[in-house]
Amino acid sequence: MNILAIGSHPDDIEYGCGGTLLKYAQKGHHVYLFIATQGQAGGNSDIRYQEQLHSIEILGAKEVFWGGYVDTQIPLNQELITRLEEVIRQIKPNFIFVHFLEDTHQDHRTLTNCAVSATRYIPNVMFYEGPTTRNFLPSVYVDIDNTLEKKIELLQAHQSQVTKLYNKEFEDLTIIESARSCANFRGVQSRVRYAEGFVPLRLFINI
Repeated sequence: MNILAIGSHPDDIEYGCGGTLLKYAQKGHHVYLFIATQGQAGGNSDIRYQEQLHSIEILGAKEVFWGGYVDTQIPLNQELITRLEEVIRQIKPNFIFVHFLEDTHQDHRTLTNCAVSATRYIPNVMFYEGPTTRNFLPSVYVDIDNTLEKKIELLQAHQSQVTKLYNKEFEDLTIIESARSCANFRGVQSRVRYAEGFVPLRLFINI
């Protein structure tokens, strides 16, 4: 199968569905990424670009498509929808993963709103969560017990981001700690050790 993951910034995809993408890649499926910006609002864009290339090498992804948009200024317009549609036509994905619609980061909300339109003919579209996601209640889970440590490697490839704190009152609440805690929590919910949770926009079960 062809799998497409869509994210606003370098490391968004790795956090939201990195463990799942690793399982797909390990089973011989083709993984592609679309990243709308180079994350220049969160660091040096050249560094973040190289970090992303390192991450996809670890992941074993086939290709990354860069949107070229400005971090924090992703537009809600037809041009972005068309851009996503062009990537979808080229890849012909069986599954698409993208940010959840409710999120405190405007880039995440905007990109997903465009993706909902662009993916209207795709049978399987799943929303993933991130540190800024709100009101996320997954009903689909993927066991990532065997890929969690590799997922952490993907996140560690983004060296300029891993030491950033999500709450300055807690010095160990980095992206790595957050990802582990989230995987543990979703694992408890789904009765496995570690999991990633998803909210389906559409999920077809073929019988």
